[in-house]
Amino acid sequence: MDEQRARGGPPQWWRHGPPWWERWGEGERAPRWPWRSTVAVTVFVLVGSNFAAHGQEGERADLDLFARVLLLVAGGLLLWRKRYPVPVVFGTAGAVMLYLGAGYPYGPVLFTVALACFSAIVAGHRWAAWAAMGTLWAGHVLVAHWLYQWLPPSGDSAVSWGEEIVVATWVVAIAAVSELFRVRREQWARERAERAEAARRRADEERLRIAQELHDVLAHSISVINVQAGVGLALLDSDPEQARTALTTIKDQSKEALGEVRQVLDTLRAPGAAPRAPAPGLDRLPELVEQAASAGLTVEVEGEPPRLPPGTDLAAFRIVQEALTNVVRHSGSRHARVHLAHDADALRLRVDDDGPATGADAGGSGNGLVGMRERAAALGGTIEAGPRPDGGFRVLAVLPLTASAGT
Repeated sequence: MDEQRARGGPPQWWRHGPPWWERWGEGERAPRWPWRSTVAVTVFVLVGSNFAAHGQEGERADLDLFARVLLLVAGGLLLWRKRYPVPVVFGTAGAVMLYLGAGYPYGPVLFTVALACFSAIVAGHRWAAWAAMGTLWAGHVLVAHWLYQWLPPSGDSAVSWGEEIVVATWVVAIAAVSELFRVRREQWARERAERAEAARRRADEERLRIAQELHDVLAHSISVINVQAGVGLALLDSDPEQARTALTTIKDQSKEALGEVRQVLDTLRAPGAAPRAPAPGLDRLPELVEQAASAGLTVEVEGEPPRLPPGTDLAAFRIVQEALTNVVRHSGSRHARVHLAHDADALRLRVDDDGPATGADAGGSGNGLVGMRERAAALGGTIEAGPRPDGGFRVLAVLPLTASAGT
């Protein structure tokens, strides 16, 4: 807030609503009785009117029982101002009109009409508030310039038009302030709804990101584990040493998968905290090649990856990982090629296998391709996936380099 003031901007509460605004909004859905404020206003009106009567002694009628009843009615009606703002604003205006028409002293009784008008306008009943205030002012003009001859106090004279202009100015000022607050209230409500929608959108995006990470980690690791488990079972009796190697690969792969899953889940336990381990990137491409080899897939890598922004680096790694996983799971080919190329604007990843598919498309039939497309789209890139003209399957990703390599 101090920083905003130093820049000359409006304070935080003016732009987003005062701290008690959320409680005000709850009160709108289930209006509460404003006991404390009503009692405070009523006491203020009663006490203040006594002081006003002393100051206007001889000019206006003395306060009697009827005057005090009118003051109590004008103040007590404010108890219903949140539930029934229209009847309250007309009721207080009527009570004040009777009070002034009977010749009683001017004073804080007018504050009850101002508060009722404020509540009505804020609640959206603008014309009712304006009508009540206009009726009160018109009634005052009628009494002050014509009916005063037959109304107490005796010997009273007409009020000057200069004073009427002052009263009219106060009426317009009260209504204008109420209108200003109503407009700000609607803006605060819209901003609150927008912030809530933005928070929901961020939560949805975070859930999608975590789902993508878990899918990519688990799909790749479980595919390798599945292949090695099959090898181990097939060679358990004929080649125990090879079966032992398969079991060792399963152990290493499951340990790595658990570590990555734990890293993803840590972001749920401590949202906003820095990850304990760096996110994977294309610098771990040799690990993917080694894991694919343990699953019986030979992978050739062509080209060198450039230095990429963290988000692009993670997306590129996951796309290659998912593409190789699909080759292991869905292709009859035991050979795949990863080609990397880049220029000043974009990174191009191409993953080819020679097929044929084994019971399903080589590209996979689950959420893998959907996840790859979502990752690329989030960065403004594209994914093309489909059968090659000469057989096999191809995944081609184009990811824009939106940040400098050094960041």
